[in-house]
Amino acid sequence: MKAMVLNKICSLTENRNPLEPENLPDPVPVGREILVKISACGVCHTELDEIEGRTPPPQLPVVPGHQVVGRVEKTCSAASRIKIGDRVGIAWIYSACGRCRFCLEGNENLCHDFKATGRDANGGYAQYIAVSEDYAFRIPDVFSDSQAAPLLCAGAVGCRSLRLTGIKDGQNLGLTGFGASAHLVMQMAGYSYPNSKVFVFARSEKERRFALELGAVWAGDTGEESPEKLDCIIDTTPVWKPVVEALKNLERGGRLVINAIRKEDADKECLIRLEYPTHLWLEKEIKSVANVSRNDVSEFLNLAAEIPMKPEVREFTLEEANNALVELKEGGIRGAKVLRID
Repeated sequence: MKAMVLNKICSLTENRNPLEPENLPDPVPVGREILVKISACGVCHTELDEIEGRTPPPQLPVVPGHQVVGRVEKTCSAASRIKIGDRVGIAWIYSACGRCRFCLEGNENLCHDFKATGRDANGGYAQYIAVSEDYAFRIPDVFSDSQAAPLLCAGAVGCRSLRLTGIKDGQNLGLTGFGASAHLVMQMAGYSYPNSKVFVFARSEKERRFALELGAVWAGDTGEESPEKLDCIIDTTPVWKPVVEALKNLERGGRLVINAIRKEDADKECLIRLEYPTHLWLEKEIKSVANVSRNDVSEFLNLAAEIPMKPEVREFTLEEANNALVELKEGGIRGAKVLRID
């Protein structure tokens, strides 16, 4: 099969082609696994973190990609839930132990033996992938393959982030950063909390205009003060400065949820100081989001189909994966980026 492979950790600033095209053996499913012929795979900021060495080290060489959509071509005898011909999605959660207290509570994302698609096992920047049927999700018919791909991470983790804010209908929601995840969160918030107002902080005028098109009541630069205090804020940026700026806009007793695996510690951001009386006093909270559980993905896909959600995507070929990653790194964002796999 054709695949784009990461063979070494590197800086995308210094190496604009970190992935190498290779021909790999088709994966062979075993046990409860299924073989999926991939049609689309979303491009996520997490891939930048993996390539540049900010996540736990990937199992090199590895095929990145964890927003995978395709059709099942083969199933093993032990697999019974998923059938040949089913259209399925594969998310960041590739597997978990299934026995620890986190797994038993439905929080497999916190499992010590959590394995990530595209990091600990080959992912979706390829023509085929094998995965346990327990970690494959049927895709609602309302979505095309390209539309479904970003739902599997940007959407699902955005849904978990929104839930973790504890927002109630009528409360003000802030979104810091407005890329693949935030533009889906806005659609969820508008559907589930119709009386809540959404305020957006984004570094580019293009992102701010996009937010207003989707229904934000206000959109400003990262360092601006929102016209109203915000009961909860979701941060989806890769750096620390927006977190500190967002806290100044948080209402007393409010909560900031950070939707990011890692932050890029650029020198200027490292010098920023979090001041307790300015940023945290009066019972403000900061909470992080760690990946997604299977329930998150399943519940979100059902919600997205019910809305129905309309992801904005820009397509690239598999061979253009490096171009998509560089564009993501440099901030050329409107909606989500998706690789179309022939």
